[in-house]
Amino acid sequence: MLQFFSKYKWFFVVMFVLSAIIIYTFYTVLKPTKKLPIYQPADVNVELVDTTVQYVRKYHKIKDFELINQNGEIVTQQVFANKIYVADFFFTTCQTICPIMTDHMANLQEELLNNDNVLLLSHTVQPEVDSVPQLKKYAKKKGVINSKWHLVTGKKKDIYDLARKSYLASKTDGNGGPYDMIHTENFVLVDQQRRIRGFYDGTKPESITEILEDIKILEREVE
Repeated sequence: MLQFFSKYKWFFVVMFVLSAIIIYTFYTVLKPTKKLPIYQPADVNVELVDTTVQYVRKYHKIKDFELINQNGEIVTQQVFANKIYVADFFFTTCQTICPIMTDHMANLQEELLNNDNVLLLSHTVQPEVDSVPQLKKYAKKKGVINSKWHLVTGKKKDIYDLARKSYLASKTDGNGGPYDMIHTENFVLVDQQRRIRGFYDGTKPESITEILEDIKILEREVE
């Protein structure tokens, strides 16, 4: 028996290698490619969505906008045309989750620094406090790179509408005032067609890895 195996050992080695290659090829071909969902308002927790769009089930996209960034520049949807971007909501004087979220945005900025297909966008929910000079000061403190990451302010109604009607990412504080809102920990991934493709907990380090992986998936969609 040993002589038999010794005589044909190279045959068995070759067959083993070929079998491994065939199995790997079948696994690669048959393994389903991960696809990201396209989120609609009806898919999201109603607390995060304005009542006017809560029952929308298709065709939802981020609406046109016009805001002002940390450099006093007008920022519109055209800045993000054909780009993937990550959006969130914050305010500069927040002492709870905002510093963590901003640090994680900074990590994304570093990882994506050489990827011209991806940008970052942070909206203040306290535009009455977060003026352009305040945003500029905050941006310098956090190491924001102007060409990569926009911190924006504007009219409170405009930001409210974006937060609750477009990004589906902020709650109201229940005080009954006009356009009252509080930010959440959500990071929102938006694709090249201005559709929401992911929500992530911006306070968790593991979310950074997940976002980076999902960005690669979106980039492959247009290849």
